[in-house]
Amino acid sequence: MTRRLGRGKLVIATHNAGKLKEISALLAPCGLECISAGALGLPEPAETGTTFVENALIKARAAAEASQLPALADDSGLSVAALGGRPGVYTADWAERQWFEGPAGRDWYMAMGKVEGLLQGLGPGTDRACWFSCVLAIAWPGGETAVYEGRVDGQFTWPPRGLKGFGYDPVFTADGLSETFGEIDPEEKHRISHRADAFAKLVAAQFGG
Repeated sequence: MTRRLGRGKLVIATHNAGKLKEISALLAPCGLECISAGALGLPEPAETGTTFVENALIKARAAAEASQLPALADDSGLSVAALGGRPGVYTADWAERQWFEGPAGRDWYMAMGKVEGLLQGLGPGTDRACWFSCVLAIAWPGGETAVYEGRVDGQFTWPPRGLKGFGYDPVFTADGLSETFGEIDPEEKHRISHRADAFAKLVAAQFGG
């Protein structure tokens, strides 16, 4: 039987303020006190996995052992059908930028432009179907884990639209919608996103009857 989360603190294994806010909102009804790995000063482990599941487990296990609290990590990304599923697990890597001085940073508009450039290179009429995937991994001190997976399908939209959300949200239009994830209200995104799908499965398993 899968171990269940109790009420109390849950470490969210992220240093991304936008992701922490979104995850905290999704877990608010469960009575959990969410605190980020960044707020605890925990280092970010190297994401050496080749799948979303592997990377989510790496982050959750590292946070759980370092904090001695249950930890939740997600690994999510955008996959484009015409690009053979890329960028996929390397979604964030496509946004990495290096300066001659100073730390690396992430430029999401550069990453979105890279996807668009590759699609344009395939010629007119190229299929723009894509999907967001989200894997949620819970880890407890001692090694127990649980994994939940979610997905939402849509179209890669260009040019980017909207200032809400984060990452590739301004170029993703979910099937059945006319606005990108960067344009819709956060409440609407929470209801239909890949992360919402994964969280619905997590909540059912962890807090259901």
